[in-house]
Formats: sequence, structure tokens, C-alpha cells
Amino acid sequence: MQNKLVTVFGGGGFVGRYVVEALLRSGARVRVAQRHPKQAWFLKAQSDLGQIQFCAADVRRPDTLDSACAGVDMVVNLVGSFEDMDAIQHSGAESVAAAATRTGVSALLHMSAIGADAASPSAYGRSKGEGEAAVRAAIPGAIILRPSIIFGREDQFLNRFAAMICSFPLVPVMRAAAKFQPVFVGDVARAVAACLAAPDQHAGQAYTLGGPQVMTMGEINRWIAATINRQKGFIDIPDEFGAVIARVAGLLPGAPITWDQWLMLQKDNVVQAQERGLADLGIMPTSMEAVAPKWLVQYKKQGRFTDPAGAA
Repeated sequence: MQNKLVTVFGGGGFVGRYVVEALLRSGARVRVAQRHPKQAWFLKAQSDLGQIQFCAADVRRPDTLDSACAGVDMVVNLVGSFEDMDAIQHSGAESVAAAATRTGVSALLHMSAIGADAASPSAYGRSKGEGEAAVRAAIPGAIILRPSIIFGREDQFLNRFAAMICSFPLVPVMRAAAKFQPVFVGDVARAVAACLAAPDQHAGQAYTLGGPQVMTMGEINRWIAATINRQKGFIDIPDEFGAVIARVAGLLPGAPITWDQWLMLQKDNVVQAQERGLADLGIMPTSMEAVAPKWLVQYKKQGRFTDPAGAA
């Protein structure tokens, strides 16, 4: 990777910052491409002089993509959203692949997700599946990564549940039996770097990324509560009521769950036995217990000074 130039679409986002850091550590030069490049300037501190550059690009505007891909060796597309999903995760992914083809990029890595399926009942899963198909049609040798739920210091997963646990005396849990295999964002970044370090070896491959533990939604919530020393009651919402809540709440701005997310929860978010994953990339997955308490401490009643035996 030494001195290879890699464009990372969405490099200033949650996953992007870790991917950029991993690539910089490998010796690559990185071009961060996103709608508002100034929002990614904090990444300058991770780089040596001249190792990082920034450009404006929007995957929904194909006319902005060729300049982002021009002169680079490899492209990573991390852009995803729960809004405008088809334009970003399907058409946008297709546009990035087309730009990479036009500009002669040697390798493309596309970030998808477990549950990507063009026939999915959820718009998110459907747009991810259609995006994968469009990328494969344009570049058959593209590398695809499908992570489970990603956790990390800046996530909207563990942090979101921890905030809810702090706020409510009785915590409702929807789809408590749904299974996840949460994967650490640092491991996802290492997977990207490992694939790009040997792009010919990984060309055309898809890797499904999961952590070392499969946990239900209920187990995750209870683990968070124990980790932040909050003694709370939990109520598992029956599916018939959960569906009504998701249907109604999803119509409101800032809803805790949308109908599309409810549909996604109907299928377990785990790595299947036959799928290639982190082990095939030489990566030992990191457990939540090993890293998450370092930032979840902020949710303890008195921060890191909370009495472990105390109740909150």
C-alpha cells in the first residue's frame, strides 16, 4: 500500500474515519471524498505531510465523481444512509462504480451490509442488494464487505441504547429475540485495509463481517445496563404491539424506530456458516467487552467514579 492513492467516499463518517486511519497507517495516501469536505478535516491530524487530501463529491451527482476518482489506484465506497436510500445505496453505488471504470481505477471496495437483498421487504436491504448487483455488473472484480451492526465510540448503536437506558425507569425492547453479531468498527477498517493490500487475491470476493458473539436484542440491552451499572427493568414488547408502534412512530420526525427498520429486524443479522469473514482476512474479531466500556463509562451515573455495586 506504500504511496498508493485511495479515494474513500464517505471518509469523514463513523466508519470512514477508522478506514482512513487504517489506510494511512499502511502507508497509503488517501483522498477523502464527501459532500462537505471540511467536516473531514479533523483527519489531517492522522496523516503525515501530503498524505491526505480532500475533495467535494456527492454520489447522487455523477458529474462530481470522475474528479474524485481521477489518478487514484483504488476506490472505497462507504456511503450509506437510512434516508434517500435508493439514490445513495443503489444509484449512488452504481455511479461510483461507473466513475471508477471510466477513470481506470484498478480496484473497488464496496461497503454493503448483512441483509442486502434485492428482494428484501425493507427499502434499506433492497437498496443495498440492488447496489451490490449494480457494482458487480460494472466491475465483476469489485470486493464487497457485508458487516453486521457496527459498534464503536461514535456509533448510533450502543450509545443510543445506553442513552435510552439512562432515560427510562422501565426500558422497552422491541424484537428482543432478534439476533445480531456486532462487529467492532476497528475490525471493519482492518478488513478494508487487508483487502486493498492484496486486491488481486480478494477480487470478486464478498466477506461477511461479524464479531465473536451472537447476541439477541434483549441480551445487548441488558449487557449495556450491567456495563454502565444501571439497574433497570426491561419489558420485551410483543411483536403484534411492536409492529403497531413502528408503523405509527415511524411517521413522526425523530422516531426511535421506523417501519423500514422494523422490517429489517424480522431477520437475524448474523454471519452464516458458509460465508467468508474476518478469519479469512487474518483478523481476530474484537468483543464488545474488550473495548466498549471505555466509552460507555460516560453513561454511568457519576461517570468513571460510579460505585460498581451502586444502583442508578
